[in-house]
Amino acid sequence: MTAHDIALSRRALLAGAGALVIGLHLPEVARAQSARPAGGAAVLAPNAFVRVAADDTVTVLIKHIEFGQGPFTGLTTLVAEEMDADWGQMRAEHAPADVKLYANLLFGVQGTGGSSAIANSFEQMRKAGATARAMLVQAAAEAWKVPAGEITVEAGVLKHPTGKQGRFGEFAGAASKLPVPETVSLKQPANFRLIGREGAVKRLDSADKARGKAQFTIDIHTPGMLTVVVARPPRFGGKMASFDAAETLKVKGVVDVKPIGSGVAVYATGMWPAIKGREALKVSWDESAAEKRGSRELIAEYRALARTPGTVVGKHGDAEAVLAKADTVVEAEFVFPYLAHAPMEPLDGYLEWDGTQALARFGSQFQTTEHATIAAVLGLPQDKVRLETMLAGGSFGRRAQVSQHLAAELAMVAKAIGPNRPVKLVWTREDDLTGGYYRPLFLHKLRGAVKDGKIAAWTDSIVGQSFFLGTPFEAMVVKNGIDSTMVEGANELPYDIADFACEVHTAKVGVPTLWWRSVGHTHTAYAVECFVDELLQAAGLDPVAGRLAMMGKEPRAMGVLKAVAELAKWNGPNSVEGRARGVAVVESFGSFVAQIAEVSLGSDGEPKVHKVWCAVDCGVAVNPDVIRAQMEGGIGFGIGHALYGEITLDAGKPVQTNFDSYRSLRIHEMPAVEVTIIASTEKPTGVGEPGVPPIGPAVANALARLGQVRPRQLPMVGGTV
Repeated sequence: MTAHDIALSRRALLAGAGALVIGLHLPEVARAQSARPAGGAAVLAPNAFVRVAADDTVTVLIKHIEFGQGPFTGLTTLVAEEMDADWGQMRAEHAPADVKLYANLLFGVQGTGGSSAIANSFEQMRKAGATARAMLVQAAAEAWKVPAGEITVEAGVLKHPTGKQGRFGEFAGAASKLPVPETVSLKQPANFRLIGREGAVKRLDSADKARGKAQFTIDIHTPGMLTVVVARPPRFGGKMASFDAAETLKVKGVVDVKPIGSGVAVYATGMWPAIKGREALKVSWDESAAEKRGSRELIAEYRALARTPGTVVGKHGDAEAVLAKADTVVEAEFVFPYLAHAPMEPLDGYLEWDGTQALARFGSQFQTTEHATIAAVLGLPQDKVRLETMLAGGSFGRRAQVSQHLAAELAMVAKAIGPNRPVKLVWTREDDLTGGYYRPLFLHKLRGAVKDGKIAAWTDSIVGQSFFLGTPFEAMVVKNGIDSTMVEGANELPYDIADFACEVHTAKVGVPTLWWRSVGHTHTAYAVECFVDELLQAAGLDPVAGRLAMMGKEPRAMGVLKAVAELAKWNGPNSVEGRARGVAVVESFGSFVAQIAEVSLGSDGEPKVHKVWCAVDCGVAVNPDVIRAQMEGGIGFGIGHALYGEITLDAGKPVQTNFDSYRSLRIHEMPAVEVTIIASTEKPTGVGEPGVPPIGPAVANALARLGQVRPRQLPMVGGTV
């Protein structure tokens, strides 16, 4: 494939046929531009959301990357609902990199994150579908010479009381010549036939993935393509001083070795010679500016910081005064390790350029920043660089590279070898796990007072690295030097506690970090929900009833907690036949999730999670099946990391290098999961991440009822620090 050919897949669908394409400028002003492929009927410009072809297919251009969380299905459902289309005619593909048309309305750039795909697109995509429907109806009305108001649409068929009927494709060409209506009416929820309906749609990406037909970046092979791996410094902040490639160049299949900004690139005809060539490479590293502290040293420094005054990020009443006079004071410290994202498909990317224009193909999660980065490194105008978003094998935040490290490295290896040499850059599993961009290490130091059977005071001192400092989004999130995502979920509680204070220390560490599935809630939810449970236990209160009594200002949190208690037939947390139950409730990304975990201890002393009950309120539930799958996946992901996940630094070097030491939850360890979705008329909110935060504390709280100490330092099993 060449840069000239990147639109072939789209044209193949439209070849020789008319089509209707609807585009929406931001905020939501529709437009259409005419084009005419050779030998074909009128086609509108491709920078749009909805395309109706003469073969009756409706293709939705998805501005969010699909890496398993469901935007292909969810956003297409919104369009199909308003078009009254038949699900069998719906298709989805990634939109091109074009911030003018495809910006995330929450971020202002084209990108996926913060569980925002449905939330930011709910009305936008519905309007795109309604506009397409209106134009098709008008085209049919003019062809049949009847009033448009007399035409109905059902399952992709336009009908008139006279008996006339036709499918979308029959009117696509004529509709493309009509003016785009400035306003359209959207359906009332009572009339939805796809949105919120159980089993109404099937996932659009599952069949091709199951058959091995779906293409990921790792699958790309083109004539003359070179596979590239990079030798990077063993410590973060290190730089290449010199290298000797003599033995590497002797490896059959190795083509070249080049120094680049992040290390030394080895180019080969395939993955195996690239790896063997890198193993033979001799590199001298300059580690004068490298991070040399290990996890043990960092935790000790964090503990010392937590004992000093920090920056106040939440306060009401006078918690210190109450604590000083309290009869019962509970103290707890929670330590959270660095965590890798470890998606099944590690980072990879493909790029070809001829010196004047370029094509990049990879699982791009933030197209706008990565598009600009590639253009800058290659020294090309941005309009001469095409970025094609590929399906990706997971992310969990790993591909949300606002620091553009993959995009920059991909462009660097292409530039170093020169034009007309297509390259595929691949990070191995070891590269991924030792390459940084981790969930930061965090520490919470909490104190609480119990008086007259109630929680009377609460303080929390948080120490950790920022997620956003130094990124292009710093101005959006960092205010007065404080990264709000570091403390989200801890600086303001869902519980009515009269005297409360939360403060933060932002540590300076040379380890590159990145948001991880549920960002700050990965640690704040555990600290808050474990500590509130401990205080309720000290007060002699039931974990569910005690929480409900303090949730007067959070009716939706109360709703999911009541629902999960009913689902699990809650009758208390205490151990019955060796099993106990723990509960947690967390709001994240606008969604409310409560979970109850039933846990026992195995003969090896390790926790065994038998079943998890989950209630979620995410506003309008667009695709219940996808929501349920995301809750189930989040629970498994969260359990695995709470029990086993950690990246440990030893003198600045990562210890864990592959899944033999960075253990994941195994299939036989996955508990049964039962999910209930709360009916709601609120606007849709995220589901990709909110299933993760409650499960760790729910398991920890169950362990406490089994006579164990709530785990103070994660992971719960086999921690090395």
